Amino acid sequence: MSLVNEILEQPHSQQAEQAILGALLYNNLFYEKIAFLEADHFYLPIHKIIYSTIVKMIYKGELVTPITISPIFKENEIIINAGGAKYWVNLVTNIGPIVNISSNAKHIFELYLRRSMINLSFDCIKDAKTFDVEKSVGQIIEHTESEIFKLTQKGVANGGISMFKDVVVQVIAQAKQASLQHSLVGVSTGLEKLDSHLGGFHKSDLLILAGRPSMGKTALATTFAFNAAKKYLNDKNTGAKVCFFSLEMSSEQLVGRIVAQEADIPSDRIRKGIISHQEFVKLEEKSKLLYEIPLYIDDTPALTMAGLRTRSRRLLRQENIGLIIIDYLQLLRSDKGFGENRVQELSEITRGLKALAKELNIPIIALSQLSRAVEQREDKQPQLSDLRESGSIEQDSDVVMFIYREAYYEGRKKPPSGSEKMQEWQLKMSQIYNKAELIIAKQRHGPIGNIELHFDEAITKFSNLDKTSNL
Repeated sequence: MSLVNEILEQPHSQQAEQAILGALLYNNLFYEKIAFLEADHFYLPIHKIIYSTIVKMIYKGELVTPITISPIFKENEIIINAGGAKYWVNLVTNIGPIVNISSNAKHIFELYLRRSMINLSFDCIKDAKTFDVEKSVGQIIEHTESEIFKLTQKGVANGGISMFKDVVVQVIAQAKQASLQHSLVGVSTGLEKLDSHLGGFHKSDLLILAGRPSMGKTALATTFAFNAAKKYLNDKNTGAKVCFFSLEMSSEQLVGRIVAQEADIPSDRIRKGIISHQEFVKLEEKSKLLYEIPLYIDDTPALTMAGLRTRSRRLLRQENIGLIIIDYLQLLRSDKGFGENRVQELSEITRGLKALAKELNIPIIALSQLSRAVEQREDKQPQLSDLRESGSIEQDSDVVMFIYREAYYEGRKKPPSGSEKMQEWQLKMSQIYNKAELIIAKQRHGPIGNIELHFDEAITKFSNLDKTSNL
């Protein structure tokens, strides 16, 4: 067979398509087993028309048989040319074993995917050969990646209109899972009070973790990433494979932090080589335990939303990641050029991140800087109005969390030694030292509130306050 004929004769099975249609005409109840099939999944135009009509009649509650359906196609040229009434008879008399209806449906769907891949390939070739000043190579690649991802998701997680009763079943199933897992149905944070408050990180949610510099945003984000990835090794329901997009720090710096946290050795001492032989042995032992952790790091600088989407889709398809963390939001770049208008650009980015979380059906955590307005107030606790550059961050997100450490600000108010205020300052520092506050300022599906955490500044590690604090 020549290449031209191969292209014109795309993968299909006339026999499987006829068997499906014949089975439905024989017994309409078989539709329940193949409801995922759509008319476009059939190859032959006549079969697309027949299947679409059968489904419409079933939804209307009508009985579909060769007799009841034939009047609808009385003047249809495609049916007439195929044999008219004889075609209906042939469909029913040649349905084959009824037990094969599910496998036939899957076969038809797989052939549809193959045809879609062929068509996508030709579109890609056409776009690559056409020089269009308004369409860059990066946009072509991103579009192709997007279409490939949609193919992988078809028949798995279709969006669009859902029957209320079907969604009710899903909600009840989630509630049952939550009761069995003690309210945790999302990805675990590894921090008990936060898990209890949020129920974990939920699918399709966009979560913002914001704070001023030196509050520990990256440290808390790496804690989330490591805890979720480590949990995945033993519990795939509440753990997740994680992709960490580090736009500020290199992968070596990020991993160095995590290894230092787990070995309980300050990262600056490791970086400077100021560690004992025993500490080095401990460092090696801890690092070996981390080899199997499913944590992926992308430290591409100046990443665009198109690049982020492409990498995320690929990782979901290849590695089945369950959580994405971005450090940090203001370093991302939009696909469109907004010039100096950062407010508009950031709005475009946050909308894109929320859409990506929904498309991939996994939680996305984006770190964000806060404006300097915090420093100009007597009360340094962050507020939603402090979100830098754009109110769309608050609008598009499902959860907004602020990290706040009072000790950071109080430590810079140290009075002179021997002064009357020194004792008062020391008492205050003893009460707040190694404490951090995670302020949940917005939660679309639950209450807001404050959660206290333990923070070890020497190794930049967050943990549960009640288990680690010696205060």
